[in-house]
Amino acid sequence: IGVGLVGFGLFFLLFGVLLYFDSVLLAFGNLLFLSGLVFIIGFRRTFTFFFQRPKLKGTSFFFGGLIVVLMRWPILGMLLEAYGFISLFR
Repeated sequence: IGVGLVGFGLFFLLFGVLLYFDSVLLAFGNLLFLSGLVFIIGFRRTFTFFFQRPKLKGTSFFFGGLIVVLMRWPILGMLLEAYGFISLFR
């Protein structure tokens, strides 16, 4: 289930970017990606991954970008999410 949710999340993210940053598809892709991550590694490990002390800056940018995408400013939200993603996984 988790791998399918992550796959659909990535598909909707890609499709949302291809359709000139459609905010509904981007928001749906983000939510599917995060829920798939929770299904794959568990809630506690996901929470501890995102809220480690050295990763709080990346987490705040990633979730801030998610909120901005949900407020229908997709380009700014995706830029914030991209910076947060790079910060989290470097």
